[in-house]
This record gives sequence, structure tokens and C-alpha cells, in this order.
Amino acid sequence: MQAAAPLASFRPRTSLRIVLLVLWAALSFGVVFFARDLGLVVGGWPLNYWFCAQGAVLGFIAIVAVYAWARRSHGAAPPAVDVRRLHRIFALYVVCLLLFLAGMALAERAGLPRQWIGAIFLFSSLALYAGIGIFCRTSDAAEYYVAGRRVPAFYNGMATAADWMSAASFISLSGGLYLQGFSGSETQAGGLAYIMGWTGGFCLVALLIAPALRRHDLYTLPDYFALRFGGRWPRLLSALAAVLCSFTYVVAQIYGVGLITSRLTGVQFEIGILLGLGGVLVCSFLGGMRAVTWTQVAQYVILILAFLIPVSWLAYKQLGNPMAPFVYGAQLGKIAALESELAQSPAERAVVAEYARRATVYQAMLRDVPAALAQERLAAQERLRLLRQQDAPDAQVQAASRALAALPTTAAAARERWTRALADNLDRSRPLGGVAPMRLAFAGDPQGSPREREAFANSRLNFMALMFCLMLGTAGLPHLLTRFYTTSSVAQARSSVAWSLLFIAALYIAAPALAVLVKYEVLSELVGKSFDALPPWIAQWAQVDPSLISVADVNGDRVLQFSEIRMGADIIMLATPELGGLPYVVSGLVAAGGLAAALSTADGLLLTMGNAFAHDIYLNSLRHRVSAMYGVVFSKFALLMVALAAAYVAALRSADILYLVSASFSLAASTFFPALVAGIFWRRCSRAGVVASMLAGAGVTLAYMVLHMAGVRAALGLDGPGLWFGIQPVSAGVFGVAASALAIVVVSLLTVPPAVPQTNSIRGL
Repeated sequence: MQAAAPLASFRPRTSLRIVLLVLWAALSFGVVFFARDLGLVVGGWPLNYWFCAQGAVLGFIAIVAVYAWARRSHGAAPPAVDVRRLHRIFALYVVCLLLFLAGMALAERAGLPRQWIGAIFLFSSLALYAGIGIFCRTSDAAEYYVAGRRVPAFYNGMATAADWMSAASFISLSGGLYLQGFSGSETQAGGLAYIMGWTGGFCLVALLIAPALRRHDLYTLPDYFALRFGGRWPRLLSALAAVLCSFTYVVAQIYGVGLITSRLTGVQFEIGILLGLGGVLVCSFLGGMRAVTWTQVAQYVILILAFLIPVSWLAYKQLGNPMAPFVYGAQLGKIAALESELAQSPAERAVVAEYARRATVYQAMLRDVPAALAQERLAAQERLRLLRQQDAPDAQVQAASRALAALPTTAAAARERWTRALADNLDRSRPLGGVAPMRLAFAGDPQGSPREREAFANSRLNFMALMFCLMLGTAGLPHLLTRFYTTSSVAQARSSVAWSLLFIAALYIAAPALAVLVKYEVLSELVGKSFDALPPWIAQWAQVDPSLISVADVNGDRVLQFSEIRMGADIIMLATPELGGLPYVVSGLVAAGGLAAALSTADGLLLTMGNAFAHDIYLNSLRHRVSAMYGVVFSKFALLMVALAAAYVAALRSADILYLVSASFSLAASTFFPALVAGIFWRRCSRAGVVASMLAGAGVTLAYMVLHMAGVRAALGLDGPGLWFGIQPVSAGVFGVAASALAIVVVSLLTVPPAVPQTNSIRGL
């Protein structure tokens, strides 16, 4: 590792950085705060919706690009590879991919069965990634950990974009926008907060973090803490925190892998996880960062084509123009009119009333859980006895038997299940089945009754809190920051951030368009159909996982109402080709794109965790001395163990992808961001301060999340939401960041300052 000059020998020029940070804050938090006042419609677009969905993203790109251009000569280095040769190889790959898609389309028209199309897409993708992994296999430490620091900014930006656009971005982001609209509801923050948070965070990466880390020839993020603060604990805690953040994140990716492979091949969900996991391990296990980088470049092309083709098709189908991000604003007004009409529909109101009645039943059962459970068991046993006595058909008897076996075995289990059911029915008893209006900026009314004003304040606060956590979490995620070690210089790292954000924006600007177009398609084409005429893809996806989509004739009229459709966030993108009537080959491409998104992020996360366990904990924190080659072997073994553990947790299907990923961002924000910024910019920051910061940030965030889980609250007998200032658990990082920042300042001031700064972190920014 390369030591740096003393900190006191350098005085950074900060004026440009300060100006850009002020602009970043104004583009994000300033405009969001006044979003309800920016409801003017210009050219068919609500100004507040356009700004949060596109305008802010374009502004973030400009900030990062300006900074990279202004500092292009600082830390510059000659290219480490033949860039022209890479361009030729990349162009050849894109051409071959397009020819493959054309060939599959022709094969479908010639009668190739759908199951064959799905299998070909799956195994061709895995074969491509495996081939890159085998070709790039290495045991060299620099190649394995940081790809030899020879990746050009353009390709590192593309790889970073694929690493970043996980299953949450590809599969769940549009679904989250579909369900949560502009800003979510009073009780569920979201909507466009994801777009702004996941793009605005790159401004912090470019302006504050990435150049400082790349200045040193390090391998992992814990390496930086060891170099900056010395001692064992900063490295050990940062390594454990990296594992914690990454494990939560990778579980969501492996869940997405299982979801897609099971749909493509028809195998069980758990088998699908193992099939996809094989593709992950071949790349990251054999070639480390070298193989992962070039695999992610290949995956980016697949996932961006898979996303843009369906959304362009829907835009052309509905509006006669395939440029979806520029024309979908016209559908927002139509959706608002349809939502208003449905809210007044007697049939919709009957459905909502039934959910309210079910919620009342669960409330009564929760008043005396043991008695209610005994009564439910007796009723189920009596029903089964009567069916057998009446010699009912075997199907009815088996269904009654399964219902009896599915009853909770203990009062605690019953309380947890019924508490969840109560929350679900209460949510669906709201207008439109709990789905937020698409274009409404924040729930409630700032000019309404006290209750409406409170709802508005909570909704806006949760939107800004989630955006805050996503931005700071982006700037603290270890697997993302490690990518900037792979460039040849500090200047290349800055340029790489700009390219990353540009490639990411290609999908993030299109995601709101997809959500709007799909919602219009559902409202205009699906709602009002007879249950006997529903398209077959609904039943097919329900067989994969009932939580993805389900329909039930709640009011008994045999006509599908909007509130009778239960759609998970993870289904919106995956089912778009079938919803829009596209050829099945596009469905295969979308599944391959989702697989690429999940695998690309899983590659980086597993590599980060394997390196944390082997390089940072076993070899450095525990002071085991081995050669560099054996260090790589230990990292590979640790990666394999972590992958199997993550696959086991993913198979439990404990939460949806978007929530799991959002939780990891809160953890990263509270654990890493204050420690990194203080270490880079504050000379007085001490070793004890950074240790206290990580412990306080992670502790507060985890405690807030765990204590607000329905099962935990039920087990502890806690009543009410118990929220602090109305902040939802997914944004627990707000409190964690505050605790982390306070701890690092107080403890650093109370302890002995570092005698000699060990690194000049801000030089080269």
C-alpha cells in the first residue's frame, strides 16, 4: 500500500466543491420541500413530478460531470490498457447480442416453444458469464481484489452501473413507483424518493469520497480505516459493518435470481436460487474483481436493453411515440381521472368495505389470542369432520385438512400472523386498495383539517428521510466504493463516477415512465374484466409466488375491481411484456435482464463480503500471516460460505426486494458515511471516535428497525406504531447518522488527538 504525504502539507481548493454541494442540496431537499407548491402543469407535465423524476437526475449528472471536468488534470495518469482494443471487443459483443435477439425472435415466429425460449435465455446468460469468469480467472492479489487497477473510466462506469442497478432497480423500482405513486403514503415512504436518493448519492461519492479513497493503493474499504486510524478495531468494525450491509443487500439479489430462474424454467424457487447462484460463483470465485468487472460490463448491456424495449413498446402502444421518458406525462392526467372515478365506484367501495370488515375481525381475535386460536381450531376440525361425514369430494377434504394444518401452533405465532393480517387488511381498506395516487405530492392536505395537515407533514418528512438515507447510504456502501479502486488514477475515479451516473440515469429516468404506463394499462385494460376472461399470465406468476400477484372476487360480482388486484412491487417489470402483449422473446429478454441485474450486484457484494472476512478480519485483524496467493484462496473460500448462507436466507422469502435493499442503505449511511467524511476532512478525528461512531450508528439503526418489526412488537406486547417523529423504520438511518455523527465528534474531542496524521485523505480531491 502506498503511504501519502503529511496532511498539513496540502491546502485543498474547496470553493468549487462547496458550490456544487449547495446546488446538490437545493436540487434535492429544497425542491422536494416545496413540491406541493410546484403543481403547475407545463406541456402536459406536472412540474413537481417532472422535476423529481427527471430534472433532479439531470442536475445531479451535471454536478458530477462539472466536477470531473474541472479537476481532470489533478491526479491524472496515462491509460493502463489499449482502450481502442476494448472498444472493438465491446462493439463486437453488442452486435452479437443483437443478432442473438433477432435469431430468437425468428425462432419464436417459427414455432419454438416458450419453455425452450426461457431455458435458452437462462442458460445462454449463465454460459456467457461463466465464460468471462473462466477467461479472467486469476490468483494474483491485485487482479483479484481491484482488477489490476487497469479499468478505464468508461468501462468502470458501465460496470459500476450494472453493480449498482440491482434487482431492486431493475425488478422492484418501477413496482415501487406503481404502488407508492409520487411520494408514497403517510405510513409508507417511497415513490420518487428512490429515484432522487439513488442518483443524488453519486454527487456525494464524487465530491467527497471516491477521489480520497483512490489516492491510496488499497484493496478494500476497511483498508482505508486501517491506514487512516491504525490499530485493529477500525478495520475490524468496518469489515463487520461491510458484511452486515452487504449481506442484507445480497439476500435481496439472490431472491430475485430465484424468482426469475423459476419463472424461466419452471423449476421450484429454491432450485432456481441454486441455478442462478452457480453463475454468480463462477465469476466472483474464479476471477475476483477482474472477472466481475467485465462480466458486469456485459450484464449492463443486457439489462438496459431488457428495460428500455418494453417501456418503449408500451409508450408506442399508448401514445404512438417510443420515447417513453419524454412523452409519458400525458398519461398522468388520464390516470388521475381514472383514479378519481374508481374512488367513487360502488363496486370499489364494496371491496374496500369488506377489507375493513376483515380488519375488524382480526382486531377482535387479537384481544384474546389463546381463546380465538382455540375457537379457530375447533371450527376447522368441525368443518373437516362434516366434509368427511358428507363424503365430500377429495379436493374439498384435502383443502380443509390443509387449512387445519396451517393454523398457528402457538399463541405467539397466532399473534404475529394475525397482526400482519390486520395491518394488511387495514392497508387495503383505504381507497384504491391502499395504492397511492400516482401524481399526488404527499398525502394529506397542508390547508385541510388538523389530521390532514399532520398526514401531509408526516408524508413529506418520510419522503425526505428516505431520500436522505439513500443518498448517504450510496456514499457509504462498501461494494460501490471498492469499484473506484480499479481505475488507474484519481482523475479516472472522478470520471468514472460521472460515467456511472450517466449509465444509471438511462434506466432511472425510464423507470417512472414504466410505472405510469403499466398503471394506465391496468386501469384501462384489466380493471372491469370478467374473472373468467383474465389473461393466463396472472395465474402463471401466482404459481411462482402468490405474493407477486393475486386476484380475489372480494365483492362476489365476478368482475375484477382495482382493489381486488394484489400486486407486489417485484411483478410490475417482470410481467410488463405479457401485460403489453409483446412477443414472448421479450419476456425472456426481460427475465435475462433481471437476472443480469441481480447477478451483477450479487457478484460485487459477495466479493466484498469474502474479502472482508478473509483479507480484513482473518488475515489482518486477527494477524494471520500468509502469502498473497493464500490470501486470495481464503477470500474465495469465504465468498463461497457467504453465498450459501445468503441463499438459505433468501429461500425463506422474508421480505420484498425493495425493503431489504432500502434497509441496507440505512445501515451503510449510519455506519460508514460519518466515519468516512470525518476521517477525510477532519484532522482531529481519532481512532476512538471512529469506533464509537460505527457502534452508535449501527446500534441505533438496527434497534429502530428491529423494534418496529410486527413480530417483535407482538412478542414484546408493544402497542401502537411507536415511531419517532413519525419516521418509518426503513429510514432508521436518519437516527443512526445523527448518533454516529454525535459520537464521532464527542469522543474525538474527549480523547487524545492523533499525534501524526497517518494519511492525507483529502489530497487529490
